[in-house]
Amino acid sequence: MQKNNIQKGDTVRFLNAVGGGKVTRIDAQKGIVYVEDEDGFEIPALERECVAVPRVNMETNFPLKDFSSKPAADIPSEDPVQNVKIETPKPVEIIETADGDELRALLAFIPIDIRNLQTSEYDCLLINDSNYFLFYNLIVGEKNQRKSVANGIIEPNMQEEISRIANADLNDWENLQIQLVPYKQGKVYQPQTAIDLNLRIAPVKFYKLHSFTENDYFDELAMLFDLVKPKAIMPEISPDEIKKAMLSKEPVETPKPQRQKTLLNPKVIEVDLHIHELVDNTTGMSNADMLQLQLDKFHGVIDENKHKKGQKIVFIHGKGEGVLRNEIMKLLKTRYKSYYYQDASFREYGFGATMVVIK
Repeated sequence: MQKNNIQKGDTVRFLNAVGGGKVTRIDAQKGIVYVEDEDGFEIPALERECVAVPRVNMETNFPLKDFSSKPAADIPSEDPVQNVKIETPKPVEIIETADGDELRALLAFIPIDIRNLQTSEYDCLLINDSNYFLFYNLIVGEKNQRKSVANGIIEPNMQEEISRIANADLNDWENLQIQLVPYKQGKVYQPQTAIDLNLRIAPVKFYKLHSFTENDYFDELAMLFDLVKPKAIMPEISPDEIKKAMLSKEPVETPKPQRQKTLLNPKVIEVDLHIHELVDNTTGMSNADMLQLQLDKFHGVIDENKHKKGQKIVFIHGKGEGVLRNEIMKLLKTRYKSYYYQDASFREYGFGATMVVIK
């Protein structure tokens, strides 16, 4: 059998299936190549079931040949070949939220071992809870000894891990400078003011348990800093109101702010996959039984709406150990790869939900 001689970086197409992509790595012993498709997903395939697509000179439509291993005298003349269609990757659709045009960005610190804060490492994450792309730059250090520890672009309604900070390096993060430039791509929008914020974090805060609180973005306790409104404005209280409160025998109850849950679109379908929402009693059920029940519900909802083009479905799976979420991701990358999906709104669901859009 003639070998394909497929190399890393080659563009290939599948012989027994639709699709193809770029070879990212090769397992020569098993005869398997890993192909990255146009959506950025890596797909394993047998090398014998792939064929390399000739690279093409975009000006002449002639194939580009590799002469690196041949002397100049052995270079054969090039013959015209059939045009090869080069597919341009489709841009990822950006799903905007109803209240996302209000700029919201936060910096989060999560301890790796919250029971041992004196020695724990910390994950630093940037949260973009808005409909804007954010160019970001984080700078640490003292006076003239400053350096950028992370910079790049974060997409709307996404989070990105900036750094894992060793306990011994916390002092370097005492004086943070955060620069954010919000913008939108390919559409008209209301410009937002660029942010250049100096944030001072006393290292001792990392050693106090009460510095880490429950929040809308993570299942874990986290220390959050609002980068858009860094300081809360306290309401003014008159001396008469203070005196009246002190003399009052009845305790004054401060109303707790109610977090109003609104949907981007009333037609969005919400499906809670937590096991207690699917069955009244799990007695006698194994973990595998419960997982299968949750996946059956996922399949059922997809099948019910598969003909509703543009239908948005939010599957609430929770974070937990990530088993259910990982299984859903596998299905979306294989069986339902034609559908668009992304993490659902942090503000509405934290890190525990995925939104699927029927295509």
